[in-house]
Amino acid sequence: MSSERIKLIKTASIISICGNLILAVLKIVFGIIAKSNAVLADGIDSSSDVLISIVSLAVVGVMSKPADVEHPFGHRRAETIATAFLSFVLFFSGAQLVVNSVSKLINGGQPPELSITVFIVTVVSILGKLAISLSQSIIGKRANSQMLIANAKNMTGDILISSSVLVGLVISLFSDSLIVDSIIAMLIGLWVVKTSVNIFMEVNIELMDGNTELEPYRIVFEAVSIVDGAFNPHRARMRKIAGMWDIDFDIHVDPTCSITKAHNIARAVEDEIMRRMDNILEVVIHVEPMGDIDDTESFGLTEELIETAQE
Repeated sequence: MSSERIKLIKTASIISICGNLILAVLKIVFGIIAKSNAVLADGIDSSSDVLISIVSLAVVGVMSKPADVEHPFGHRRAETIATAFLSFVLFFSGAQLVVNSVSKLINGGQPPELSITVFIVTVVSILGKLAISLSQSIIGKRANSQMLIANAKNMTGDILISSSVLVGLVISLFSDSLIVDSIIAMLIGLWVVKTSVNIFMEVNIELMDGNTELEPYRIVFEAVSIVDGAFNPHRARMRKIAGMWDIDFDIHVDPTCSITKAHNIARAVEDEIMRRMDNILEVVIHVEPMGDIDDTESFGLTEELIETAQE
């Protein structure tokens, strides 16, 4: 990993830790004082964001380790695994909020004791989450970090959560009822659960060495088509490792050409792909003699399959 990418992820994590810690303390303290389930739930959600950012900061050290005997591809997947872990943390946090809110709806309780301070804390939360979300998104895109981008999406959801809390507080102020406050808290929990599932589904594709993007395949096939002597790209496989593309495919060349020429053709294809695509970890090209077709090949994609999928 480049030192610049490590620095960016560390910076984003520290910003998120400090910002969310301040907001979490404010909302939990005033949520308890005001007996507001929704404000307290919002504070617990911010507490889980602190944990997410701490894990993000810790995983940078693992990601930056060089390749070794046990990990010849390096340690970049630590970011992917950490993102999956964080989705589970979010899921259980949201599920707990739902269970607690339903319990209070069934068993009853005291209505929230609202004050101007609680409203101010909620407004500050909205503005604070907006600033944190923007920082995570901007830095995440610069660092090409799936982990930071996922965290930015989570923060965007938190803005909606805090906004709904504000609406709930206004309604509770006029209705003097526990029901609205508990329903808002329950909806917050459901939103957190939904966010966690979406994050896990996205990261699971990478863990399974999958790829839902077809455009990179088209770029690779076009690169092969403009290189003299390279034909029939097939068995193309692409996967992402911490935001970097790992590309592997076969091409056909004239069976009478020398090994050196075949190597130069493959190198020209690789250079063309590198020119057309960013964030490439590795390109592996297997050269085969023209006419050598293996009918038993059961993996990888061809131009025909990509064209069919795009229709």
